[in-house]
Amino acid sequence: MSGKSEPASGRAAGGVWRLHFRYQAFTVGLCLFVLAMAGVEQLGLPHSWIATAFLAATLFVYAAIGFWTRTSNELEYYVAGRNVPAIYNGMATAADWMSVASFIGTAGVLYVQGFGGLAYVIGWTGGYCLVALLLAPYMRRLSVYTVADFLGQRYGGISPRLIGALATVVVSFVYVVAQLYGVGLIASYLLGMSFEVGIFIALGGVLVCSFLGGMRSVTWTQVAQYIVLIVAYLVPLAWLSLKQPEPPALALGYGSVLAHVGERERELQTDPRELEVIGLWQARAEATRAKLADVPAAMTRDARELADEVARLRAEGAPLLQIQQAQRRLRTLPQTQQQARERYERELAQAEQHAQPLAGLAPQALPFARGDPAGDAAQRERYQSERLNFTALVFCLMLGTAAMPHVLVRYQTVSSASAARRSVAWSLFFIIVLYLAAPALAVLIKAEVFDGLVGQPLSQLPTWLRRWTRRDPEQASFEDVNGDGVLQLGELHLGSDVIVLLASEIGRLPAVVGYLVAAGGLAAALSTADGLLLAIAAVLSHDVYRGVLDPRAPAMRGIIIAKSLVLLVAVSAAMAASLRPENVVTLVAAAFSIAASALFAPLVLGIFWRGANRFGAAAGMLAGLAVCLWYLAVNLHWSRRWLGVQTPLVDTRWWGLEPTAAGVFGVAASFAGVLLVSGLTNRLLRPDRAPTDRVVDRMRRP
Repeated sequence: MSGKSEPASGRAAGGVWRLHFRYQAFTVGLCLFVLAMAGVEQLGLPHSWIATAFLAATLFVYAAIGFWTRTSNELEYYVAGRNVPAIYNGMATAADWMSVASFIGTAGVLYVQGFGGLAYVIGWTGGYCLVALLLAPYMRRLSVYTVADFLGQRYGGISPRLIGALATVVVSFVYVVAQLYGVGLIASYLLGMSFEVGIFIALGGVLVCSFLGGMRSVTWTQVAQYIVLIVAYLVPLAWLSLKQPEPPALALGYGSVLAHVGERERELQTDPRELEVIGLWQARAEATRAKLADVPAAMTRDARELADEVARLRAEGAPLLQIQQAQRRLRTLPQTQQQARERYERELAQAEQHAQPLAGLAPQALPFARGDPAGDAAQRERYQSERLNFTALVFCLMLGTAAMPHVLVRYQTVSSASAARRSVAWSLFFIIVLYLAAPALAVLIKAEVFDGLVGQPLSQLPTWLRRWTRRDPEQASFEDVNGDGVLQLGELHLGSDVIVLLASEIGRLPAVVGYLVAAGGLAAALSTADGLLLAIAAVLSHDVYRGVLDPRAPAMRGIIIAKSLVLLVAVSAAMAASLRPENVVTLVAAAFSIAASALFAPLVLGIFWRGANRFGAAAGMLAGLAVCLWYLAVNLHWSRRWLGVQTPLVDTRWWGLEPTAAGVFGVAASFAGVLLVSGLTNRLLRPDRAPTDRVVDRMRRP
């Protein structure tokens, strides 16, 4: 026994040391590449060439790893051979987890929502504690390939496996749409191309890894992608900290910067010019409401007024920028009543946001700032509503993390249940590195905006802001509302999805830092998209095709079908992302609510309650999925638009909860379904529980 184990352990140790060497060499090579690009930037190489070099170099590395680790072996394709070291599985899981929402969305939502954005950090981090305590080690003892495979083995029968596969597809598809949306933003930022073209060009990078080698290729590519994304996130944070007047260590702690931001927020809230802009936005909001009351008349009036404005500006010899902006508004007028209504609704939302203090930005350090527990009845109600939504969102993100299919399957790639538990710990460590940096980055960027942009003459505004105003005003733009030639905070719009991408330009850092950040965001999006596409393909090929439709089909046929499905699902998700349904964080939060609603209850009860049976599992998953999807459909803006609803359905919000917290109701329905139906069928049908008891014993008593 010992004679055999020692050579095996020696080979394993040698393999880990080779991995250490390879990824250390990759890290050094990445740093040298960034320094080389910084050098050629100083020599005057066009920025477009540098951007293309970052995109091409990173995609080439990911493609090379994917090609080198390609496989058609079933065990390696689905679970990477179950021999990934815990530390590298933790790093790959962190990359899989650090989606575009984490990379570009977390700091962005903290910039916009302040304290309220911490719900994402707390919820996503806390969810990994549930994974370690409740799910990962127990599921690993069954040696399954997918979450649906686990449900099929635990409960028996076809229905839990099929409904679990359906839930996996729905959750993963919504999530992968968010990733490709972020890819479109990043590719358009890097290469200056349109958002839609950027999605489909970068789609090739997603397919290279997941298509060729399944989980084996995805795992080793994700380790490299984690290195890229964490370096890309920490470099601008460190650089912005060095620019602060206090020592860098204090700036990274960002306490003094946060105090400075709070002081500037108080100044801006009482600035007469800001108050003037707020009044003008309020008047614009009233005018837009009047347009919505009679859309055809408003369309005719808009066309006439804009044509008159262009003629007047030309006659007065106005600055060329103002004339071009007026001409662009005239050219982009909607041509149909439906388009006009949608545009007026967007303009109304924008006006109402900018008509608030700080242009709708929440004070950075003040909890639930839009309400006051000591104020009048309306302020107390707003305070309670914000606090309730914060708690509900944390709840949904925690349970959604614990039930996320592409995360749970990552812990099937390690050698044992104890390795799965260690892998979760490593995952949490690598994730916390970014989540601790995100609040500091958000505060540093806001300080740069308040000090470097607000109050500047329009003629001295940076070129990047003018470029984005022309290219994608929904993400970044400005408008001189009061006509004083000076930029007020209320006249500036920065979308949460581009805050991190623009960090280097807002902070006036070298262009190479911005391209490094974009490459990191691309790595985050590609790594998560790879894992999600593989999760969808795995359940459809392994659980639906080979598990139900043709159980005798050879493994190779299942892998061929999985590869074909990766391509099909990727193209479908890219088409959905090109429609720009919502911002990244909203889409991702919706995916977590769906996962929590459909899967958390049957997974946890399947491990810790012997009485849970296949009837209850099927009922719980269907009930949770239906309730959550209904709440999302009738409350999210994009789904109302697709359903053809023209008025906000505010009355459908139970207890005032935002649609991203739909999982609160879905999880309750799911637990009720599993408990009630299982209890009822156990009493009435008295099914044979011996097979499922043996499965539970395997999980809980190894």
